[in-house]
Amino acid sequence: MKQALLPLALLVAGIAQADSSVPPSTLAYTQLPDAEQEAQAQALMETVRCLVCQGQSIADSDADMAGEMRALVRQRIAAGEKPAQVRTWLIERYGDYVTYDPPLRWVTAPLWIAPLLLLGLGLLIARRLFKRRAG
Repeated sequence: MKQALLPLALLVAGIAQADSSVPPSTLAYTQLPDAEQEAQAQALMETVRCLVCQGQSIADSDADMAGEMRALVRQRIAAGEKPAQVRTWLIERYGDYVTYDPPLRWVTAPLWIAPLLLLGLGLLIARRLFKRRAG
């Protein structure tokens, strides 16, 4: 019986340790004093993907890493960098996956081409099905 509970205990212990004990950065949850800079930072944070949550932007995520990324964005915007420069820096640091609209390159071409191919295939199948019913 004890041996059966060991994996469950290890799983629960692992989950409990996943929460960071490090306090969040000051700018992770604090807005910039300059409203224009904060608006620029917010707009950029909406377009940057949380690397932990994957389906959320860093503006929407409560993950520790998303908080760190929000703080980095706000620090750089407050230092006078333009949002495009900060975005480029984030892509260089974390890769193309960090953005919801990856640039068109050979590596990312399947991401851009696959939806078009699937749409074309769907239209072709629909056309053949309608021809069978009409004929």
